[in-house]
Amino acid sequence: MATISKFSRDKINKDNPIFSQIRSTIETTFYGNNVIKINSLKEAYKLAKNSPGTIVTDMPVYKPEEIGLDENAKILLFNDGGVTGRTAAARRIVGEPSIDSSKYAEIIRESVYNTRYRKMYHAESFIGLDKNFMVRAHLLIPEGFENILYNWLLNFQYMTEGYVNMYKESIKLENEGDIYILSVPDWKDEKNPLGLSIFDPVHNCACILGMKYFGEHKKGTLTLAWGIANRNGYASCHGGLKRYNLNNNNKYTIGVFGLSGSGKSTITHEKHNGKYDITILHDDAYIISTENGSSIALEPSYFDKTQDYPLNSEANKYLITVQNCGATIDEDGKCVIVTEDIRNGNGRAIKSKLWADIRVDKIEEPVDAIVWLMKDPSLPPVLKINDPILAAVMGATLATKRSSAERLANNVDKDALVIECYANPFRTYPLVDDYNKFKELFQKRNVDCYIFNTGFFLDKKVPKEVTLNSLELIVEGKAKFKPWGSFSNIELLKIDDFPVNMEDLNYINELQNSINYRIQFLESTKGGRNELPEEALDVLYKMKEELKGE
Repeated sequence: MATISKFSRDKINKDNPIFSQIRSTIETTFYGNNVIKINSLKEAYKLAKNSPGTIVTDMPVYKPEEIGLDENAKILLFNDGGVTGRTAAARRIVGEPSIDSSKYAEIIRESVYNTRYRKMYHAESFIGLDKNFMVRAHLLIPEGFENILYNWLLNFQYMTEGYVNMYKESIKLENEGDIYILSVPDWKDEKNPLGLSIFDPVHNCACILGMKYFGEHKKGTLTLAWGIANRNGYASCHGGLKRYNLNNNNKYTIGVFGLSGSGKSTITHEKHNGKYDITILHDDAYIISTENGSSIALEPSYFDKTQDYPLNSEANKYLITVQNCGATIDEDGKCVIVTEDIRNGNGRAIKSKLWADIRVDKIEEPVDAIVWLMKDPSLPPVLKINDPILAAVMGATLATKRSSAERLANNVDKDALVIECYANPFRTYPLVDDYNKFKELFQKRNVDCYIFNTGFFLDKKVPKEVTLNSLELIVEGKAKFKPWGSFSNIELLKIDDFPVNMEDLNYINELQNSINYRIQFLESTKGGRNELPEEALDVLYKMKEELKGE
């Protein structure tokens, strides 16, 4: 799906739906005489390598020529400062009732004006790795932030002959312009001390102000790409997807949805000690076609936490860049990274596509199951939802805990249970769009739905071994689910170490609170752009009534 980069002159007018005040303000900046176009990944590497503060480690990039770098490329380390996570509180979405687009257009204009004496770098990439979904994206960023630009090109698909040709063959979208992102990471404003990330999602553009963390640029770009996918027949997915290639040519494809730290990457990349032939699509960003159930990856590489990977971990072999980690000298006098979040929380790295040697960019087979990864202590480790409406509702009320990937406002409790609809805090379109698409997958395509609690069940931690063993039973068709109490459309996987006592009044009360929490959330969306159909509340009230029958 090719977006539009150029226009015939008779289409350059106020009636063209691609243009808007904010889009025009942002795109215009790309054509200034202080802008330098970066035309290759190798060029971006050299800029990042020579950028002040970059640490050029003595750790070589694995097979650099296969990912577009010179043979002597090294892993680059760059640290951002005090902020090492995303700042949701800084997001402003044009189209939401409280957002005055002209006010933010003025802020962007002033920001642009103040960059005129600075050298600016322009990079391009593709989002989406199959000719059925590819969009072109542009990033503009000032000199001094070359590492962000380099990471952005690594995270998405930089221009190669093969992908350029694939893009030429992709379907043109008449009303979708290229994605344009302007970033000024050192912007400061007393009224907005956390910075601003201003999105005009309908017009595929954003301005990221006062934010040095690369994750803002990665997820900001994906925010716009997911919006395009949503408008063009896809369910947008913040999660991982893998296919189990079983005996007799049977296949089982499963998608897991969760916030950072919920286990989506662990589950996606788990090889089960070689027990299965596995194919991986991606662990963070993909889309599912509502037409045929196929799935497409949006990114070639992986933006992964370094917390669980000591220096000698085999996974570190595939690092290309590292952010917000330490450095030291090893016994051979070589400069190496210090991981495991010793320096600060949410250390990050970009790993190359080579990390998953079983990786593909598209899975043609329809998805068989969707798993909502939650950290709701009232939920047993594994549940199966047998009603498509409830399955979609549980995704819309996905209850979890915040992670170190997020920078929270001072008054936010990081340990509080929160609802993050479909595990995607980057959605810019009405919630009902996701609800209808996932409901359609459950209802019309007969996709199974499970909930994995990867946090605590009551006061007992659910270890990853329990989660992975349960996953194996599901994949092999050996999972024996039984009715969960008096619920008519939810089943429970019995796990000996996690008994569920439905006669315990304290537990029933906690479960009741969990259902009420979801009801209150959906009640709060009434009359707003995130309102869901009445059936969504009805199915939760049904759960509440059935629980009373215990």
